[in-house]
Amino acid sequence: MSKRKITNPLNVKFDPFDNYGTSISGMSWHKISYNKETGEGSYILKMEPGAKSLPHKHINYEEFLVLNGELIDSDNKIFKKGDFITFEPGSTHSSYTKTGCLLLVFQRARNELLNK
Repeated sequence: MSKRKITNPLNVKFDPFDNYGTSISGMSWHKISYNKETGEGSYILKMEPGAKSLPHKHINYEEFLVLNGELIDSDNKIFKKGDFITFEPGSTHSSYTKTGCLLLVFQRARNELLNK
């Protein structure tokens, strides 16, 4: 099958997370099917301990599965290994991790950055 791709999230090369133009400290990603121009597709996101995402608004659905570690959302809700989180269009947030985490992200449109 020439049109099949197999990705093991525990055995991939990560690049600096630069989805918004510049790299975000402590964050790296492995693009599976993600298209930076449209903001659609899937990627694996690795956040080192202490890393924090930029505040953003979801233009369309964004979902992720926590593969490892814990992620804390801006309302202090803790997402743990095995949690599948859905952010609906129009929702806003940022997240951080104390211990580090690995996420499998499914994005359906490019997010809009909010003023910090």
